[in-house]
Parts: sequence; structure tokens; C-alpha cells
Amino acid sequence: VPARPNRLVDNIFPEDPEDGLVKVNMEKLTFYALSAPEKLDRIGAYLSERLSRDVARHRYGYVCIAMEALDQLLMACHCQSINLFVESFLTMVRKLLEADKPNLQILGTNSFVKFANIEEDTASYHRSYDFFVSRFSEMCHSSYEDPDVRTKIRMAGIRGLQGVVRKTVRDELQANIWERQHMDKIVPSLLFNLQDPTDSGSPGCEKESPAELTERCFRELLGRAAYGNIKNAIKPVLMHLDNHSLWEGKSFAVRCFKIIMYSIQSQHSHLVIQQLLGHLDANSKSSATVRAGIVEVLSEAAVIEASGSVGPTVLEVFNTLLKQLRLSVDYELTGSCDPYCNNKTTTDQERQLQEAVIKTIGSFANTLPIYQRAEVMLFIMGKIPVPGIYPALGSPIAGWVRMNSCMYQDTPWTGHYNMLAALPSSFLEPLLSFTLMEDPEIRLLVLSILISLIDRHQNTHKFTFLRSVILSDISVLKLKVDKCSRQDNLFMKKHGQRLYRHIFLTCSEENSGRSHYQALYTLLALLSVELANEEVVVDLIRLALALQDLALANDERLSLYNRCAVHALSAAYLSLISQLTTVPAFCQHIQEVIELRQKEVPYLLPEDIFIENPRVPESLERVEGEVLFQQFQIAEVLGGSGYNIEILNTPFTPQITADSSMCLCVVDEDRLSKRKSIGDTISLQMDMDPRYSPEREQVGCVCVFSLMDSVNGEEQEREKRRLVVERFQTAPFEEIAAHCGAKSSLLQSKLDQIFELTIRPPPSPSGSASQGQTPTRSVPVYEMKFPDLCVY
Repeated sequence: VPARPNRLVDNIFPEDPEDGLVKVNMEKLTFYALSAPEKLDRIGAYLSERLSRDVARHRYGYVCIAMEALDQLLMACHCQSINLFVESFLTMVRKLLEADKPNLQILGTNSFVKFANIEEDTASYHRSYDFFVSRFSEMCHSSYEDPDVRTKIRMAGIRGLQGVVRKTVRDELQANIWERQHMDKIVPSLLFNLQDPTDSGSPGCEKESPAELTERCFRELLGRAAYGNIKNAIKPVLMHLDNHSLWEGKSFAVRCFKIIMYSIQSQHSHLVIQQLLGHLDANSKSSATVRAGIVEVLSEAAVIEASGSVGPTVLEVFNTLLKQLRLSVDYELTGSCDPYCNNKTTTDQERQLQEAVIKTIGSFANTLPIYQRAEVMLFIMGKIPVPGIYPALGSPIAGWVRMNSCMYQDTPWTGHYNMLAALPSSFLEPLLSFTLMEDPEIRLLVLSILISLIDRHQNTHKFTFLRSVILSDISVLKLKVDKCSRQDNLFMKKHGQRLYRHIFLTCSEENSGRSHYQALYTLLALLSVELANEEVVVDLIRLALALQDLALANDERLSLYNRCAVHALSAAYLSLISQLTTVPAFCQHIQEVIELRQKEVPYLLPEDIFIENPRVPESLERVEGEVLFQQFQIAEVLGGSGYNIEILNTPFTPQITADSSMCLCVVDEDRLSKRKSIGDTISLQMDMDPRYSPEREQVGCVCVFSLMDSVNGEEQEREKRRLVVERFQTAPFEEIAAHCGAKSSLLQSKLDQIFELTIRPPPSPSGSASQGQTPTRSVPVYEMKFPDLCVY
């Protein structure tokens, strides 16, 4: 006679399996299990035995009844002895998953998912889910002939993996699902279903496709990942994209990492960036398309986590990207990524990669605080290769400027940030020096960087129309103007003259085009709106009048179009500044000159010059008298309104203000206009610095413009520079080394003389002295008088 638990189990099975579970008898079995929990393991063992027998005899109706009974018992019982019952339950689920019938596999999966959602009161130390991870992963790759059945099996596998994750991550004492052996099966299985375009929603009750279910499961998996588990979750993603060549298409790789970046905890975002950077380094010798795909993913990841995805790896990010840029340049020159593997590359592919790297650098920089962006740009500038290494690729400075322009053009800066922090001297000075480069594209990019930096209230687009048309009433633009702060005043006091000088010199470039003059107008307008006080306004008006004088001068370097463009720039800006100052007499004078120009010399206005087909005259002989802005008249009306016009009456001469923190100011205009190389500049500085000059014995701070007092002195200095540059460009290495060695020898001799004075023994107090003379006193070293050469 069977025991009572077995009888209760037998009673839940009807004679005809189509009748389903006998509910009355199932209630009796559940009540018995709750009343006698120590019998639960016997109930589970007997149910498992019956299910195995029914599976072997292909009595699938009874199999379904047994699994339904198991599910109800699991949902009802939460006693401490449920662990033994669970072992029987998992044995039955494993039996169903091992069957060849898809319906049994789906049935077993559904039961496991229900079990996974149950929170157990006690932990299990010996339970293993390795089989379920492997089996569910295999189901995710099902290749069953019937597409509908295949879709059902795959979705069952995805739900099973989701159940395993839910069951294991709740209890630290259970199997660690984040181990590499499990992640290497789970993640590729999910990605396989995420990328398969042939999958569609299954018919009937299923409402979502495998791809949609996979994305939901993948997000849940990543959302549960702790700090130490991110690496194990991301590594299989990278390997899957490598093994299936999915970097080249970019779209799927970008989609994967968008899911990752949006799903993981925000404080762990930088770990994903680190993984991508390491993978980019590991693929340094891969094809350009693969590297470009990884870089594109990096760029997207940075944009998603704009609040600081770079995290503590700022320098690592830029170091890696700049290293890849340098490698790409090398590969472009050699035509091969790996000569040992005969891995060829093309110029177009490498150029596309370089553009992607530059864009990514800009994306990363935009995630940084404003004060750090200038530091990043300086860091990038420090990585510029020495001019002349890659003559086939042109100046490396162009790439640096393009990288920096991406930082400011892609994401506009807003808010009233401190200009002294955004544009420190260490960055502004080299940036402005690029405005004097011969390449017009570089000059235009530098101007765009300056415009983006200064425009804190997004006024740039409002000046776009004014670039080609002069408005008589600028109130329609609704410009955002704030009162100039103390920091802005300090910025303009420190850097204003330097900005004016480079604007003037940029206007005098012979190869400047319409875009350059329009950018200069925008820059002048933004200075007036963002950083102008009364003193700056007068300086800017003085600069505009100096530009008019520049256009009037018969300078052979400037073409007829350039002179007309400078006139138009001056007119457009004076019209703007006159309306901003709201001095009626000043506005009236500017408006009268503009109206007269419209009648007699329209080619001195933007409407005729800043267009695709400018109307340039044959000569500018008629430009005189009333068609010009009169300096004395402007000074008179501004002085009557309370402006300090003393500086306005002083002719403008482009010069630079010596920085108190700099000991050497190399500002020779001739050197800048001739675009000497960085090597020439260093050579000139070494030659002019007193520390390297054997003729001078005085140590001090030298400013070049203080040496230009006379024409003769200027000619001598220019000739001296020319000889130094010629020596360093043409002389053999041995001669240069000998020259430097001679300087070192001379310095050593001077030091020997100093040391001889300091260590010379003083006269002895007991020494013989002539009669009638006082013995010479011993002089301590600290009382000795040293030569001026040793005094700092």
C-alpha cells in the first residue's frame, strides 16, 4: 500500500490527461504539504519519478499535469525544507530541457521562470545553475526548421537566461553568474538574438519579438552589474563584435553600447570607456574600418554620458586617441597596418579614421568642465609632431586646430563662465599665434574657436545676417547683453591689446577671403556685446578706424578685393557699435557716411563685397573725403558724451603687451609674418636669451620691442636673426654641436672664476704684516662681495 504522500500525488492525475489537473485533490495535496513540510521532499521525489516515467513513455499530457502541480506547490510552500523539494523540481526541469520536443523545452523553461521569481527564505550553498546557463544559451541559438517554432524556442531561451540572472544575483551565497565562464555564454547569446534581422514577433500570445525581449533582458542584466562585474559583462560584447566583424558596420556596435551606457549605473560609465580604450589599443594593427568603428562607438559613448563619462581617465582617453591618430598617419604613409601580415590600408580609409578620432576628441572634451577644456587643448598641442616629419601630410598644426574646433563647435558653451578660466594666457597666446599662419583654413578655424569661446549667450547666429547687410536698427535682433563683470574687465585689461593686434594683422593677410572677414566681424561684435566697457568700446572704435587706414594705405600685399573688404568690415562694425553705444551724434555720423557710400561707392559696404560675386571696382582713387569715417568727428562726439577719448586720438600701432609672468617676449612682426617654424623660434629665443649669450654678462629680462629704438638697431637684429636661422637650417650637426659646446665651455670658465673667488682662502690673521700696518682681518665667506654675474 503506497504511503499517503504518494497516494495524494496519484490522486491529482485523472484517467484522461485531457481533463487536466484534479483541482480538489490538488488542494488536498497542498494542504498536506503545508501541514507536514517534512514530507515535501518525498512529494517532490515521487513527482519527479512519475514525470521521468511519463516522459520515457511519451505520455506528455501527464507531464504537463506534473509540472503544473510542481508550480502550485512551489508557489504555496516557503518553509525551510523547500531546498530538497527544489532539487527535485530542478531535476524535472532539466529532464524536460534535455528532451527533443520543443513543447517540453518551452514547458520546462516556463516552470523555471516561475521558480526564478520566487524569493526563498533560506539560501542554498550547493545548488548549481551551470547546466541551465548552457542549455538556455543553446536554445537562444536554435536553428529549428519551422521559423515559428524556432522563434518560440529562442524566446524561451532568452527568458530562461533572464530567470537564471534574477535567481542568482539576489543571493550572494549562490552561484556567481558574473563569472567569465557564464558571461561568455549569456552575453553572446543575447547579442545573437539582438542582431538577427530575420526574427519577427511570434504568432499567437507572444507580443514581442526576440530582439525586443533580448534588449529588455540585456538591459536588466547590465542594470544589475556592480562595479566589479562591469568588465566581465563588457568583455564578451567586444569579443562578439570582433568575431562577427560587426565593427565595420558601426550601426549595431553603436546600438549595443548605447544600450550599455543607458543601462549601467551612471557612476560606472567610465569603466566602459576604459574597456573601449583598451580594445582600441589591442586593435592598433587592425584595418582602418575596424579602428574607425571602435572610435565611433567611443564618440557615441561620450555623448551619452555628457556629465562626465571620462571620469578619472581623462589623460588616458586623450593619450590613446592621439596615439591612434599618430599611428594612422604612419599607416597612411607606409600603406600598411602590419607589414608582417601584409595588412594593407588606403589613404581614404586612414583619413576617415583620422576624422573620426578628431570628432571623438571633441566629443570627449565637451563632457569636461569649461576650465578643463583649455587644459585639454594645451595637452593636445603638446602632442603636435615637430614640423617637417610628415611633409607629405602638410602642417600637423592644422589637425590640432581642427581637433580643438570640434570641442567648441559641436556643443556650444552657455552661461556666464569666467573668461580668465576659459582662455588662460597659456592657451590664448599660442592660439592667437595661429591666426598669423599662412594657411587660410587654419586661420578661419582659429577664429571660429575664439567666437565659440567668447559667445556665452548664443548671439553668433544673430550676427549671421549682419555679415552681409548693415541694419539701421539692431533692436530687432534682440541681443542678449549682460553688464561687464569684474572678471571680464580683468580679462580685457590683460588680453585686450593682444586681441586687437591679431585682429588687425589677420585683416592684413593677403589670402583672406569673405569667410575670414565675416568671422572677424562676428568676433568684433561679440567682444562688444560680451566683454565691452567704456574703455573697450573706445579701443574697438580706434581699431575700426585703424582698419580703415589700413585699407586706404597703398599696400602691395593687399589686393583690391581685400581693401574693399576691410572697408566693408570697418563700416559694418562701426554701424553696430554706434547703435550699441546709443550716442545720437555718433550714430548720425556713421549713418550719413553709410548712406553716402550707398550712393557713390557701394563697393565699400558688405552688400556689394560679402557676396558670391563681389562687385569690385577697378581702383580706389575716389575713396576720400566724406565717404570715410572721420576720426576727429567721432572723437568729438564721444568726448562730449563722457568717453575718455585720449586713446582715440593716438594712432593705432599693432603691438603686444609684455606679460609680467614672461621673461622673454619674442614679438617681432617680421618673424610672425614670415611664418617661421617652431624650430626657428626656439633657435631665435636661445640666441637672444642672455643665458645663452656669451657676449652678455648681465642676467635680465629682455623684450624684443625695446631693442627696436633705431633703424640701425633693427637692421642689425634682423640680420643677426637671419644668420642664426640660416646656421640652424643649413649647418651640419657637428658644427651646431661644436657651437653649443663652445657656449658650454665659456659658461664653465665663468663658473670656475666664481668658484675660485668663493673658495680662495682669506688672508691669515697671524700673517706677517709690514711694520706700521694693521694686520689684515680674515673675511668670512658670507661677507665677501660677489660679482654681479652671480647676483640674482
